[in-house]
Amino acid sequence: MNTNSPLTEYIYTFAYNGDESSLCHLEMRSFFGVDTTTNILKSSIEVLPSRSPFIKERIEVMYEGNYLSQILEQVEAIQLNGATFKVIFNKINDLNPSDKIEYDDRRSIERDLGLHIDGEADVNHPDLTFGIIPLGGRWYFGKYLKNEAIWLHHMKKPRNYSIALGTRLARAAVNIAIPKPEGISAIDPCCGIGTVVIEALSMDINMVGRDINPHIIQGARANTAHFGYDTELVLGDIGDVHATYDVAIIDMPYNLFSSTTPEEQLSLLQHTRRFAKRVVIITIETIDDMIVEAGFIIKDRGVAKKRAFSRQIIVCE
Repeated sequence: MNTNSPLTEYIYTFAYNGDESSLCHLEMRSFFGVDTTTNILKSSIEVLPSRSPFIKERIEVMYEGNYLSQILEQVEAIQLNGATFKVIFNKINDLNPSDKIEYDDRRSIERDLGLHIDGEADVNHPDLTFGIIPLGGRWYFGKYLKNEAIWLHHMKKPRNYSIALGTRLARAAVNIAIPKPEGISAIDPCCGIGTVVIEALSMDINMVGRDINPHIIQGARANTAHFGYDTELVLGDIGDVHATYDVAIIDMPYNLFSSTTPEEQLSLLQHTRRFAKRVVIITIETIDDMIVEAGFIIKDRGVAKKRAFSRQIIVCE
């Protein structure tokens, strides 16, 4: 991800259910510095949609205008050099219900734009896809990119663990912890079967893992190898971490499934404070006092719910 010239703007649409709202907005704030009450955000910050479990699509703005007729005039300047194309009207937009553009009218707008572009349309396998979207009373047109939902493939691990994080939560946690991956070193010091590590590696983030359980770390190695990823996955106690990292992600052991005492939980946090500048903590309990005692400052937070079960995601530095 990088910050682009103000001349380059991107429009993102988001899809999430009610239980995911807090987590999605925490990820938004991490990526963009702001969030939105709508499902649309315009920003000069570039993020690949497939990084996020919540970004549905992105338009890289080429043209904008107060009226659709102005867009129709501008697209005539597009040079395709023999490439085929298609146009998509973004279904997610900020139009009032009374101004909603129905399916047939959206298809008509797509066809009209296609007729103004000098090139060969191909609705099935285009070389280029463009998007058109109304936002804030204006029209925007540009290169369209859809989320590939890479994390869905990671659900089919050869080794599984009943209380492991889901891939959507794991991927969001990585993005919240590491919105800008360039030059960042990261660790999951209690990595379990490697769910967080796999999501990080799939986004070319430099992350290593560690776990104290020999059976579990073998599962993490099998899972990362299954998806073709390679990183350091060490059997060992968190107290034996001697390198320093820019970021750590730690999923705290649950009292329901773990014999870990409060003193041991505090020790986990204190060790993490020793070797990481920034940490995202995932916990089912409220441990704010423990986090502060370990020497962290809480910067942001959200909640990931799944029916009656919820986890807190806490960003600390």
